[in-house]
Amino acid sequence: MYPRLNINLTKLKANLDTLCSMCREQNIGTAIVTKVFCADEKICELIEKSDADMFADSRIENLMAIKTDKPKLLLRLTMPSAVDRTVKYADISMQSELHTVKLLAEAAKRLGKKHKVILMIDLGDLREGIFFENTEKIFETAEFIVNDPWLELYGTGTNLTCYGGILPDSTNLGNLIAVSRHIEEKFGISLSVVSGGNSSTMTMLKRKEVPAGITNLRLGESFVLGNDTSTGLPMEELFTDAFTLEAEIVELQRKPSKPIGHSGPNAFGEYVEFEDKGEMLRGILAIGRQDVIAEGISPTDENIQVIGASSDHLLVDLTAARGYNVGDVLSFVPDYGALLRLCTSKYVQRIYTTM
Repeated sequence: MYPRLNINLTKLKANLDTLCSMCREQNIGTAIVTKVFCADEKICELIEKSDADMFADSRIENLMAIKTDKPKLLLRLTMPSAVDRTVKYADISMQSELHTVKLLAEAAKRLGKKHKVILMIDLGDLREGIFFENTEKIFETAEFIVNDPWLELYGTGTNLTCYGGILPDSTNLGNLIAVSRHIEEKFGISLSVVSGGNSSTMTMLKRKEVPAGITNLRLGESFVLGNDTSTGLPMEELFTDAFTLEAEIVELQRKPSKPIGHSGPNAFGEYVEFEDKGEMLRGILAIGRQDVIAEGISPTDENIQVIGASSDHLLVDLTAARGYNVGDVLSFVPDYGALLRLCTSKYVQRIYTTM
């Protein structure tokens, strides 16, 4: 059945082993992010058997589904309405709001389960975290966590690149380490984790430039797609094609390349302009925006070009390609956004291989 996502477990295991080894050589623990593949059971089994230190996910529903003896880390800041579920299904969570931390403490007491907190520090990417210069607020929040019997200040963390595109470097990671040391000195504690970011730290990791005080990385895209997100480039040590999409041609006809008539918004409210390339051989595949981001998939046949997509149809230019017919299957490699959509869609079948 198509469309389908082919998942090569052998390549994923190789990526996982390589990343864990690279981190351990520099005394860095690994939290493997399962969000993009929605905590797929077979992939989680690989992580469970690996040297990875913990599972990490943004969605409580995914953490609920993971069967593991490793700690579970909730990446997304907890909604105040979800503190009970956070304590129940996550061993550790990332927090930045004192209001939510107080609610977590109440939930932990209610459930009789001590909860670990990683205090998030914003180093300039301007997503989540207490701004690193706001020492008063950092200490106020840390003090509450340290003094509450149902909470443990497990560590500090930061997020870089995901929103503001700010790359990790010795300066901003150095600021995180400095904040962490100040917390330890002020409260007489030792933090278990200083989580220095995500797959955008790969360049520093390869060059062995991650500052010594960083003890954890949260790795998602480097694991599943073999990419260093600081450069947007694949890492030569890793497989980049562990996931491939296959979709079936349902129409193959010669038509103009530019729509004919007066144009208005398309089904998504977009006003689209088309270049007139003359007549082309246009293929339609049975997959669309509900299942994948069209701009995020690369055909494995270099002679094929993706034109665009509607809700249920993907349009491709097969003019330069040879030998395709209706019913044939085309193959694509997804980027991170496309893979996220593919794994979230219930209409895309998953096929597992070990070759």
